[in-house]
Amino acid sequence: MVIGVLRMELTIPGAMSLKDKRRVIKGLKDRLAGRHNVSVAEVDDLDEHRTSVLAVAMVSNDRRFTDSCLSKIVDEVRVVRSICLVDYGIELF
Repeated sequence: MVIGVLRMELTIPGAMSLKDKRRVIKGLKDRLAGRHNVSVAEVDDLDEHRTSVLAVAMVSNDRRFTDSCLSKIVDEVRVVRSICLVDYGIELF
């Protein structure tokens, strides 16, 4: 069994309030969870209206598959116009 965790630091330049941020983040979380069958949670910067830290978790039986799927998620987040990916890290256990 392999557990993969992706941690992404994001900025939301267009967010003028927490409500704006939450709308963008909720849409991203729902999209990622639906398309990739992963768990997604906002884990830091909850009260900051222009930054967010998301964690994505995935369980599978193949290390390469898990790494590949999490890398695809990073690529997908990079092209979202309303979000800027600042940094990310992938850990496999």
